[in-house]
Amino acid sequence: MIFRLGRVIKTKGPGLIIIIPVIDKMVKVSLRLVVMDVPPQDVITRDNVSVKVNAVIYFRVMDPTNATIEVENYLFATSQLAQTTLRSVCGQVELDEILAEREKINTRLQGILDRQTDPWGIKVTSVEVKHIDLPQEMQRVMAKQAEAERERRAKVINAESEYQAANRLAEAAGTIQKYPEALQLRYLQTLREISSESNSTTLSPIPIDLFKPFLKKE
Repeated sequence: MIFRLGRVIKTKGPGLIIIIPVIDKMVKVSLRLVVMDVPPQDVITRDNVSVKVNAVIYFRVMDPTNATIEVENYLFATSQLAQTTLRSVCGQVELDEILAEREKINTRLQGILDRQTDPWGIKVTSVEVKHIDLPQEMQRVMAKQAEAERERRAKVINAESEYQAANRLAEAAGTIQKYPEALQLRYLQTLREISSESNSTTLSPIPIDLFKPFLKKE
């Protein structure tokens, strides 16, 4: 970009540029994608949890004239704006939302920064929340909560297994009551399984007739 006596006269691209010494001044503006790290910010969430959050912002200069004239230092201004916006957005939501819906937070940050930097000729393409530093007390609370949730799921699964097993036993009892011969087949199968094991157990077969009184309907 060429300034002549403090006034912009022309914006030029790469290549040979001829300027008038003393009268003209050239200012270089990079049009490449800029990756800027946002330092950790102390944030108090809506549910009064103190955390530190940092992010990374991706942007590029789309209008070199506005980036030079409308703001004194667009890199510094964008960095400061990103820090204040990060604190503001994270302070309006609860901790669970920051942890579970990070993509939503990223989109909201990108939209706010893009609108506010548009007059400077800057396009914010992406914002990513990089790290959330929780206090030690909150980490212990969340660990206990996760452990309690795992125990609850284990108990639910165990109860469901017991329920299914009880149903299967009830179905088996109904089948044996309807077909008494099934009990004798099961008895013989059990004897075969026991005898196949290498042990010193002595088997004394019991006549199946002894079980008939228990199989009669009342």
